[in-house]
Amino acid sequence: MEEIFMQPTWKAVLFLFLSVLTILALSGCSDGKTGSIETFGAKDNLTVGTLAALQIVVAIVMLVSLITLIIPGIPGITFIWLAALIYGLVVGFEKPGGIFIGIISALMLLGNVVDNLMMGAGARKGGAPWLTTLATVVAAVVGSIAFPPFGGVIAAGVVLFVLEAIRLKNSEIALKSTGEMLKGFGCSFLVRFLIGMIMIGLWITWVVQAGQWLL
Repeated sequence: MEEIFMQPTWKAVLFLFLSVLTILALSGCSDGKTGSIETFGAKDNLTVGTLAALQIVVAIVMLVSLITLIIPGIPGITFIWLAALIYGLVVGFEKPGGIFIGIISALMLLGNVVDNLMMGAGARKGGAPWLTTLATVVAAVVGSIAFPPFGGVIAAGVVLFVLEAIRLKNSEIALKSTGEMLKGFGCSFLVRFLIGMIMIGLWITWVVQAGQWLL
């Protein structure tokens, strides 16, 4: 099961880096040979065609990464950030690029922890005390790292149910808390999807503000 879900991750990464390497090679070939042709980039070595190709690749990677958020364990938010970062490395982080990549980076960090935070919030809503909630969040983080893609959810659910069943001596109430936690995980998908859309919107705004938008 793990291998099935992780295959799209490696394919996306491979696609991203091979595409960027191709674009870098093209931009390198154009360096110093552009003449009167309009150029872009920190070193003015990106032709209109090369920049358009770069933007197409970045846009495709971002959209595919946004869709992969449906599958737990695939870091679509990180891929969106990585695509924006590589765009900045190729084109340059001149104003306002530095500001935009900073905001995108902050959203990436938030998007990567929001599911664990919302599972914890769901556990609290179900009546779990703070100590149990903290143990649930820790279990979610460890499970996500050790057994992707569903390890975090399973570990958090098991820890929450067991601790609440022991504390309350009532499996039905413990099951209710676990259900609220799972609802929190479901809501986290919507939040991460929204964060991903905002990140993509910020990248588009960045490119437009810099006068580089060609699509």
